[in-house]
Amino acid sequence: MRTASIDRNTKETEIAVEVNLDGTGQYEISTGIGFLDHMIEQFSRHSMIDISCRIKGDLHVDQHHTAEDSAIAIGQAILKALGDKGGIMRYGSAYSPMDETLSRVALDISGRPYFVWKAGFTQERLGEMDTELFEHWFHSIADAVGLTLHIELLYGKNNHHIAESIYKGFARAMRQAVEIDPRKGGAIPSTKGILGG
Repeated sequence: MRTASIDRNTKETEIAVEVNLDGTGQYEISTGIGFLDHMIEQFSRHSMIDISCRIKGDLHVDQHHTAEDSAIAIGQAILKALGDKGGIMRYGSAYSPMDETLSRVALDISGRPYFVWKAGFTQERLGEMDTELFEHWFHSIADAVGLTLHIELLYGKNNHHIAESIYKGFARAMRQAVEIDPRKGGAIPSTKGILGG
């Protein structure tokens, strides 16, 4: 089993994260931001990555540090669980429909973080979560894992559907990318012999 845990404590947040890349999509999420919990739960369920994420954050200031640090810690745990990345599929992509909304996510566990975001929201909050933080969450997890990550909203109107479509698409793409390819025999999926740099 490819598992990892991360404890990340700063003056802004205290975080404990555990992941199992070979899980069944079980989750235990508590960030203090209800809608963010819901999105990370969707990510876990549809990626089949088991995730435990418990955060005490400075929500009396705002949600920025909690949202950002949840992505960093989950990303660091995924990176740690990947080890040398031997045998992984490396690439993943998904079209993710949700009612009137359609999103496209493509990613490469390249070790070279690069982020493209072509999406937006027409309201400032979903539940109590600031919608501007979704872009920052994905940028932060891309940096932490070392993902080349492209996210595009093709169309959609309902803001809840847009967020959920993107998270589910990201989950399905990650599920593909972290899977072990039995034909690779544990080889690093790069002609360089390493991923990153």
